Amino acid sequence: MNSITIVGRIKEQPVITTTAKGNPISWLLIEADRNFHNDDGSVSQDIFNVMLWKGIAEEVSAACKPGNLVAVRGRLSGDAVERNEKTFYNLSVIAEKVEILTRAKH
Repeated sequence: MNSITIVGRIKEQPVITTTAKGNPISWLLIEADRNFHNDDGSVSQDIFNVMLWKGIAEEVSAACKPGNLVAVRGRLSGDAVERNEKTFYNLSVIAEKVEILTRAKH
């Protein structure tokens, strides 16, 4: 099974671009609190770069704004890149569903 769920706030307005094949694509930066407190009582955040394809990219880019609390359900996609005789492994989050939980007050 390959699934991931992230709940966090949108950091930047997603912008749609188009692939060479004409498919809409967008990236969503989400800041999510970690599940523990630091020694000083503060909570650190992780920032996830989530890839949005086709209809999801169009819907999210139109409806979501920075500060919105969202839930993202998706999958992880991994690949390997050879550079200078070394292999580097990349991991991406691919969104399958994005739900707006609360809207930011502007």
